Amino acid sequence: MDSLLMEPKNRSATLEPVSGPAQPSVKHLPAVQHTLHHAISCVGTGLHTGARITLTLQPAPAGHGVVFKRSDLNAALLPARFDYVVDTRLSTVLGDATNPANRIATIEHLMAALNGCGIDNVLVLVDGPEIPVFDGSAADFVFLMDCAGRVAQEAVRHRIDVLRPVRVEQGDAFVELSPAPVQNLHLDLSIDFPAEAIGKQTFSTELTPATFRQDLARNRTFTLRQEIEALHKAGLARGGSLDNAIVVDGSEILNPSGLRCPDEFIRHKVMDAVGDLYLAGAPLRARFTGHRSGHCLNNKVLRALFADPAAWRYVPAHASFSLAAA
Repeated sequence: MDSLLMEPKNRSATLEPVSGPAQPSVKHLPAVQHTLHHAISCVGTGLHTGARITLTLQPAPAGHGVVFKRSDLNAALLPARFDYVVDTRLSTVLGDATNPANRIATIEHLMAALNGCGIDNVLVLVDGPEIPVFDGSAADFVFLMDCAGRVAQEAVRHRIDVLRPVRVEQGDAFVELSPAPVQNLHLDLSIDFPAEAIGKQTFSTELTPATFRQDLARNRTFTLRQEIEALHKAGLARGGSLDNAIVVDGSEILNPSGLRCPDEFIRHKVMDAVGDLYLAGAPLRARFTGHRSGHCLNNKVLRALFADPAAWRYVPAHASFSLAAA
């Protein structure tokens, strides 16, 4: 999730996991697809509704992909794809253009965990209009997947190679996808906020199971104190608290526990990008470069990429291609 209200210049959960065997960190990702070993459920709070929401992750067959379903509605499935995104103002929202009620918000942290953990096929059931926020990071979703376990499937894993640069801009904000200098998704992002506690930050990483777990998964969403009143007036952020978001007031961090790392803000934005980019429908082999970007530009760059058939190719992920050693 971005800063809860702001796009660049525009614009508490109780975890109840089903018991299961903890899995070790992935050392090498073979060129096959993976799903969960068994289903796992949890209960948390929706950031905007404040409602108690049940989330279930179910194993899915090879070729299924990541698919969402509102278990409280008799509605169509929502594939986790860029062209099913219907809103990016406060989070990444999947929806059915023919049924406005069929939508699921704040999917980006779960999508980031699925990408970082190398899960290709899963059915996500949720009995409300948003994914539980938990602590505002992706860490609890990683925990759930570790508890559920991960199993290889008898089907080749594919990746999407970016062949030439694709760039989208909005004011002084931009995002670009270009051919990768490495075998995986490489991310290079910068932010610049007027709040002293945030300021200018940059972060670069290559996506691997190790870098996702160690450098990205635990970093929480953030907002500015002055945004909160506007959100509440709009009927939003009813489930928000210092337990699931960093709140910044000028040079101060209002959370009693402070930050988890000095550059938690930019690390969270990179984690958001990892989730948004998994909406390509397969892992990307690309260099992602951005400044002051958010969910809107992350989605627009995928739309621009797939609008140009010469800019990408869909290829089997060879054994030498992996999310790298942990």
